[in-house]
Amino acid sequence: MRLIDAHCHFDFPFFDQRRRSVLEEARTLGLSHLVIPGVRRPDWARVSRVASEYDGVYYCLGIHPWFVDEHVTDDLHALEQCFRNRPDRLVALGECGLDRCHGTLAQQYPWFEAQIDIAARFHVPLVIHSVRTHDEVIEVLKRKQFGGRVLVHGFSGSYQQACKLVDLGCFIGVGGIVTMDRAKKSLDTMARLPVDSLVLETDAPDMAPQGVAAGENSPIYLPRILAALAELRGTDTEDLGRALLCNVQRLYGWDEIGPSER
Repeated sequence: MRLIDAHCHFDFPFFDQRRRSVLEEARTLGLSHLVIPGVRRPDWARVSRVASEYDGVYYCLGIHPWFVDEHVTDDLHALEQCFRNRPDRLVALGECGLDRCHGTLAQQYPWFEAQIDIAARFHVPLVIHSVRTHDEVIEVLKRKQFGGRVLVHGFSGSYQQACKLVDLGCFIGVGGIVTMDRAKKSLDTMARLPVDSLVLETDAPDMAPQGVAAGENSPIYLPRILAALAELRGTDTEDLGRALLCNVQRLYGWDEIGPSER
């Protein structure tokens, strides 16, 4: 069975000195590819460098809502230039989005909307970070009439909010939270959503599954997330894995065989 980690911060210092060994272990468990999101301009070069050093590793570039106050308008021009000269392994724009628990929405909105415009201009998928702002994200996507592919990663909203996002063509990221018995609302949502709307992710080293220390998540736990989701939905793990593989390929615009190695 082939697995793709749609959202993994493989460039973070937690993986320094161990990236190759982690990747090799994950490959023995079925991982074929992973995608690294970018969160701030000073990190973009590191993100692209790490992706270039390993087969099957791709990346996104964006300005995360936590870091908008570190950026200036010129950084948006630089982001646009990255997509104008788009390298082969650059597959999406993100993370971008809104976060009610960090900073102010008034400050975040212009950056989110500007990045939606860039993604639309260059016909690339969006990777969205949304914390307690799903209704606002839905409103912005509708107002902007964004018709491209979207991953709302680390989703923890209600079933009703998830359905509204799915109706807009968004994929919903399923990570370590699906292993946590206490996450009743999220478990209900993941159990009921259409299978063709779900995408596997780890968000490693964050969003650790139950039993894994905070900040020590890894792509090696992707099969555990898949198994928990299959149990929750009462379905066969391999059948679910094949369906989710198709979903992530659709998200990132890869063909049915998968991304080519470059």
